[in-house]
Amino acid sequence: MNPTVACVVPCYNEEAAVGKVVRDLRAALPAAIIYVYDNASTDNTVAEARAAGAVVRHEPRKGKGNVIRRAFADIEADALLIIDGDDTYDASRAREMVDLLFEGPYDQVVGARRESVDTAYRPGHAVGNKMLTGAVRALFGNDVSDMLSGYRVFSRRYIKSFPALSREFETETEMTVHALSLRLPTAELEVGFRDRPAGSVSKLRTYRDGWRILKLILGLARRQRPSQFHAVIAGVFTIVALTLGLPVVVEFAHTGTVPRLPTAVLASAIMIIAVLVLLVGYILESFKHMRQEQASLAHLGYSAPSRGVELAPVSLMNAPSDRTARP
Repeated sequence: MNPTVACVVPCYNEEAAVGKVVRDLRAALPAAIIYVYDNASTDNTVAEARAAGAVVRHEPRKGKGNVIRRAFADIEADALLIIDGDDTYDASRAREMVDLLFEGPYDQVVGARRESVDTAYRPGHAVGNKMLTGAVRALFGNDVSDMLSGYRVFSRRYIKSFPALSREFETETEMTVHALSLRLPTAELEVGFRDRPAGSVSKLRTYRDGWRILKLILGLARRQRPSQFHAVIAGVFTIVALTLGLPVVVEFAHTGTVPRLPTAVLASAIMIIAVLVLLVGYILESFKHMRQEQASLAHLGYSAPSRGVELAPVSLMNAPSDRTARP
């Protein structure tokens, strides 16, 4: 049986670019079904997407993470490609990315951005991307050089084991950490990255979304590395307790008295808190292993991506109707 390929294009007010993205994907992947997920657009995004031949679906809850969660739940495909609808990524490389997924086989292929022009990144975005990627590398052993890329291809088993919880732009970080946590095979392919076309406006807010991503990384560190996370907190409490308590102990050794009893009690209480925090970390580590086992079993419930024979065109007559009811 021929493998199925689907493309997901999240869009919010991308009338200036979405038509070209759909046509470029169609040229690169004629066998794929292309879904444009309209994220409460107020312009002609829907009309442009339909005119280009895409299947349009609607997700009224704003945020790219909401779109990804909806798409991953709705779409069944052996390979699922996601790409932003702003025409900043080189959609002509889509075929190469899908081929690489099947040839690996890999569970995730990331389109690592390489600037086609010097102005492709907004001021500060390149530095922020490197800083956040470095933070994930330090915490999770990241082998991906472009953690925030929105151009990726996933296997079916990745999609069905991925609990998409993010609401907005931090979803790419969540995708990367999921692959690292389960040690899923991942590959990168360099793709061109260029300016938005005239009339298209970026929805990414540099500082607000950067802060959201950083908070997500810290939250993922707490959930995915609970023993280490709590060990750091316990270490801080231990240092405070020793700073307060050692002078009291030394004084007791010399005089046999404890004149600063309140300080001794406080130091003891802080040390008890440190021990409790450390124990909580070890308990949460057990729960983490249980979650990872469940996700791994869900992942193993599907076969590895395999091309089998050459892709055959898929008729849109077999695709779900674009007149789906909104939630």
